[in-house]
Amino acid sequence: MSSSNTPRVSVVVIAYNDAALVGEAVASALAQGPVVGEVIAVDDASGDGTAEVLDELAAVHPRLKVVHRTENSGGCGTPRNDGIALASQPYVLFLDSDDVLPPGAAEALVRGAEEHRAPVTVGGCVRRELPQGHDVPWMPGLHTPGEVIERPADRPDLVRDTLCVNKLYQRSFLDEHGIRFPDGRFVYEDFVFTARVLAAAPRIAVVPELVYVWHVRRAAARVSISLDRKDVGNWASRVAAHRAAAAVLGAADPALGLACQVKFLEYDLRMYLRELGTDPGYQAAWWTLTRDYVAGFDEAAVEAAAARARWIVRVLRAAPTPPADVRRLTRFAAEPPRLLPPYARDGDGAPVWSEETPAVLDGLAELSVAELPVTVDAEPAAGGARLSLRVHDLYGRLAEASPRTAQLRFVPRAGGEPVVVPAVELRPDGADGWSAELPFRLAALAATGRRRGLRGIQAWDVRVSVECADGSSLLTSLRPLGDLLRRRALLSGRYGVLLTQPYRTAAGSLALRLAPGAEGAATFVRNRLDRARPGRRSR
Repeated sequence: MSSSNTPRVSVVVIAYNDAALVGEAVASALAQGPVVGEVIAVDDASGDGTAEVLDELAAVHPRLKVVHRTENSGGCGTPRNDGIALASQPYVLFLDSDDVLPPGAAEALVRGAEEHRAPVTVGGCVRRELPQGHDVPWMPGLHTPGEVIERPADRPDLVRDTLCVNKLYQRSFLDEHGIRFPDGRFVYEDFVFTARVLAAAPRIAVVPELVYVWHVRRAAARVSISLDRKDVGNWASRVAAHRAAAAVLGAADPALGLACQVKFLEYDLRMYLRELGTDPGYQAAWWTLTRDYVAGFDEAAVEAAAARARWIVRVLRAAPTPPADVRRLTRFAAEPPRLLPPYARDGDGAPVWSEETPAVLDGLAELSVAELPVTVDAEPAAGGARLSLRVHDLYGRLAEASPRTAQLRFVPRAGGEPVVVPAVELRPDGADGWSAELPFRLAALAATGRRRGLRGIQAWDVRVSVECADGSSLLTSLRPLGDLLRRRALLSGRYGVLLTQPYRTAAGSLALRLAPGAEGAATFVRNRLDRARPGRRSR
C-alpha cells in the first residue's frame, strides 16, 4: 500500500501569539494530503487570538487537533514535546507557526523513510526572505540527494544541520531512545534535540525534494528567536545550547563532539562576531563570555577549523578585553572575509594580527588565492562614472600570484545572475598593492535590472573579481572610501532622473540602491518616510 493514500505522519505545529500566520502554516500541513493523518497544533497560552483561529480551523478540518496550554512554557521545546506525546502516527514532522510545508513534502519524506528503513529522513530547506521572496538554501551541499547514511559518525559534518523542522522522525525511534526537546525556557532547543538524535546513531535517508520553507521576517514587530540579538542574552543562550549539544555528541562519539566544536568556531562564532555592533558594554560582555567558552575547547578542534576561524580564536585568546581594532575583526568575520590593513609581523617575521595583539596568523602560506581575505578599496574616480580601485597585498601572498585584471560584478540582492562589466588591467602602485579605474555606469545597470523584471528600487551588492597571471582568481566585496556613499540624482535620457544611493552593508561592504524614473523615485521616497516614522527600525 503506497504512502500517498495511507495516513503515516503526525505534523506538530507550535504557535504562540501568531494569529495572523498560524492559519497558513496549518493549511500547508493539511494540504499535504492523506499521508498526513493528523495535524496537532499546540497553542502555548497565546493572548492574541491564536487559540480562536486554531479552534475555528479544527471545527472545519477533522484532522486538526488543537492543544491549549494554560501556561506559557517560555520556549519551543515543551509544546513540541506535547505534540510528540499525542502523536498517533508512525512518523512525526515539526512545523513552526510562521513557516510552511511546500506541496508534497510529507509524501517525499515518508517515501524515503520507508524505502530505506530510515528512522530519520531529511530534505531540502530554504530561508525565504519576506517580503522580497528571495530563497536562500539552508546548508547547501551538506546533504547529497539519494544518499543513505548508515551512521552519523560516518559523516561528522552532519552536526552543522541543527534544524529539526526539515526532517521526518520515526516516532518509535524517538520513544525508544527517550529523545525529547529541552523543556521550559531553553532557547535553541533544536541544537540539543538534534544532538540527541545523532547520538542515537540512526540510519539517515536524504531525499532530493524541498521539504521546508523557513520564513524570515526581519522587519516584523516581534522577530524570531534567532534574529532577536538586542542583548548578549541571545548569545549566552546559544553558547549554553551548544555546550549541551557538544556534551551529548562527545559522549556518544568523539568525532561528533569534535565536529560540533569546529562547527561552532566556523559558523556560530563568526555569525555573531560580524554583528557585534559598537556598544562597548555589549562588546565587553560578549568578549568575556566567548573567550571563557572557547578556552575550554579541545585544541584539536581549533587546529581542525578553517584558517580564518583559527585566527579569530588566536585573537580571542591573546586579548583579555576587546582590542582597539575590534571593528576590523568584525569585518574579517564577514562573508566574504576581508582583513583590513595594516599588516603586522612579529620579531621573527611571522604574520600577526596586529602589533597590539600579536596573534600569529598560522596557515596563511597554505591558503589558495581564492581563500585569501584580501581587501579592495573603492572610491570615486575623477570625472565620475568610474570607480577607482586599490587591491591590497596580504603579506606578499597575492603578489606571488601576480594580479593582472579586475572586473566588477553587480549581484542583485533579490537573487539572480550578476551583471558583469568588462575587465580592466591592474597596475602595481609601488605601495604593496595594485590600482585600476573601472566603469561605473549606473544608468546602464538600472536598465539591465528593469529588463530582468526588477521594479521600484533595485538593490545590488558590488563585487570585484581579481584574475592573476598564474591562473588563480579571487572574488570579494569592496570597502567604500571617500564620498562614494553620497546620494545622487543623475539625469537620464531613459528615465528622466535616476536616484542612486551607494551604501555600506552591515558587513562594511559596498552595495547600491537604484531608483529609476518616477516609479522608482516614488518608492524610494515612500520607503524613506516609512523608516523615519516612530517605532520603525532603520536598516
